[in-house]
Amino acid sequence: MKKLLALLLAMLLVVSCMAGCGSDKATDPGSAAPTTGSDELANQPDASTGDGADEASVADELYAEFDKSMAEQLGDVPAPNGEKIGAVIISLTNQFWANMKDCYETAAEKLGVSIDVQTGTTEGDTQSQLDVLMTMADMDYDVIIVSPIDGTNLIPGIVKCNENGIKVINLGPGVDTDALAEAGGHLDGKITVNFKEQGATVANDMIARLPEGGEVAILQGLTGAGQSEGRTAGATDVLEAAENIDLVASVPCDWDATKAFDATKDILTAHPDLKGIFACNDVMALAAVEALEAENRTDVLVYGVDFTDDARAALKEGKMTGSMSYSSVKYTEAALQLAVAIAQGKEYADPIYLPLTLVTCDNVAELDDWA
Repeated sequence: MKKLLALLLAMLLVVSCMAGCGSDKATDPGSAAPTTGSDELANQPDASTGDGADEASVADELYAEFDKSMAEQLGDVPAPNGEKIGAVIISLTNQFWANMKDCYETAAEKLGVSIDVQTGTTEGDTQSQLDVLMTMADMDYDVIIVSPIDGTNLIPGIVKCNENGIKVINLGPGVDTDALAEAGGHLDGKITVNFKEQGATVANDMIARLPEGGEVAILQGLTGAGQSEGRTAGATDVLEAAENIDLVASVPCDWDATKAFDATKDILTAHPDLKGIFACNDVMALAAVEALEAENRTDVLVYGVDFTDDARAALKEGKMTGSMSYSSVKYTEAALQLAVAIAQGKEYADPIYLPLTLVTCDNVAELDDWA
């Protein structure tokens, strides 16, 4: 575990200055936030200076470090042998999950396996997602990879897969393993990211950009969703421990842009001196940006998670400050390698953890081809 944590820290890219890229306030580059990451990444020249290395070099190094981490955790992966793999994701209405579907299909073609990606109707429709898995559990998949809307909604479907001899891997948002065990079920593998570390990383960067402190807020996702709970907890712990930071609001917004927009407006009304917002995904972060623009506020730091295409554009324009990222391309490749290994009888006692990257308005140009 210590080795795993060291790998995660070594991959954590936080190249940032002490103020938001879109802020009206000038910054002192000499008081930049401390970074974590490999020496090679930490010493990359700022792309804005014009003397930086090839933009692709940082992404290439991240990909190489990712491959190294996955190789150490996955071990020797057998060659595919005609495995039929299914995947249940959350919703195509979210840009992140729509991209994950594309990445699954591309990774399957590259690896030489069959993939069938299914989804529920919306991000909050737990029943439709379960219905999809229940149907798939009666089909001839070797492995099904599940990303549940919340910790318990897919448990009946997982139990049915277990009964029918289909291996089940949990990707991303966690299944409540205690509740699953009580229902008589089990997982055969897990691949995910440290959601709490995501929130903590954002919070630390936000604090570094607010040397004089100030009021900040969190826009949570769906209550009970593992990624929202973890990100919120990680950020809350760090923000509440900071002496000059006041966490004035933490509002569930259900991954919904309209709710996030309205919540941001309400928070601004109650706390006009607000200095920062951490939204637990990019959809809500971009909604917060819209709400701030409606109030002519350009002095509020805004962070999200997922590094979607829209967030990438907002970072380049200085409208967002940061977005936590992990490569969807590599994520799905590793998930399918794990599926092949498990289908052929390999067992994994521990979850597979992906390294994390914080993309900011300062380093986004260096990560333009990160996907």
